[in-house]
Amino acid sequence: MNKKASKKYSLLVATSMGLRLTPVDSQPFHCSNTFKMQATSAESNIASVSSYLGMPVKVLTAFVKGSPVSHFIKDNLKSRRMDFEGPEFEQDGPWGYRHQINMADSGWGARGPRVQNDRAGEVGRELSAGHFDLDRIFVKEGAKIVHLSGLFAALSPKTIQFCLDIARIAKDNGSLISFDLNHRASFWKGREEELARAFAEIASHSDILIGNEEDFQLCLDIEGPDTGGEGLDEKIDGFKEMIGRVQAAYPKARYFGTTLREVVSANCHMWGALVTDSKEWEIIKPRQIGVLDRIGGGDSFVGGLLYG
Repeated sequence: MNKKASKKYSLLVATSMGLRLTPVDSQPFHCSNTFKMQATSAESNIASVSSYLGMPVKVLTAFVKGSPVSHFIKDNLKSRRMDFEGPEFEQDGPWGYRHQINMADSGWGARGPRVQNDRAGEVGRELSAGHFDLDRIFVKEGAKIVHLSGLFAALSPKTIQFCLDIARIAKDNGSLISFDLNHRASFWKGREEELARAFAEIASHSDILIGNEEDFQLCLDIEGPDTGGEGLDEKIDGFKEMIGRVQAAYPKARYFGTTLREVVSANCHMWGALVTDSKEWEIIKPRQIGVLDRIGGGDSFVGGLLYG
């Protein structure tokens, strides 16, 4: 198949789906008894932007066979107009596989957001290339953009290898590779050398690299920005210099992006962004936004960027 032939999907993501429980009316988690339950993951959040705006999207993930939670997640993905596929694992008893649970207090005013993740037995940690017909997905069907996240990649040795396999075959078949570094210290603990090597390879295949200053430093060993200046322009110059170092380290990538954030309160942030196509800069200086939900703000930025 010609690499430039039309692709069935505008965007494809690999992810581990789970549940999110959030108290209603912005209450603290510990003193609430009524919660909103959502089917969610960082990668599917990103894919939702393109999907809701009419683009064909596909999700590669895993399910627990016969689980009502899996049923709930599948129905949710369908409601978001997403195609999905993935293996179904037997639960293997009460202490077997399940979908992760994200307990999220979104905060209010001076009370900051707080998230507790329960990922024991997470079924998505088992995903590997052997669970999918990658030739059909990437050669026959195809995707214009394949988005990978450091959150999913770092879940387990299996998922990091899965992401490497996806990046290689997708790149060979004409997909653009997007990589949001998303460093999490708890995922990297004791695995720094393994993950640094793998993240560097995924970044070397990537056309679009996204992260904040800590992501670039901790995942790719890139020197962070000099933000010692008091003025906004000086701080922006520091971020531009940092992205210049990323460009030099990964010259095959074309697009680079990072957000600019300042927290006023849980309900009010200053948000901006820097994006470059390696030639010109798009600079959105931080502006005040009202925050409906603090958790997932970075996902919405990446989702909008990839749709664009």
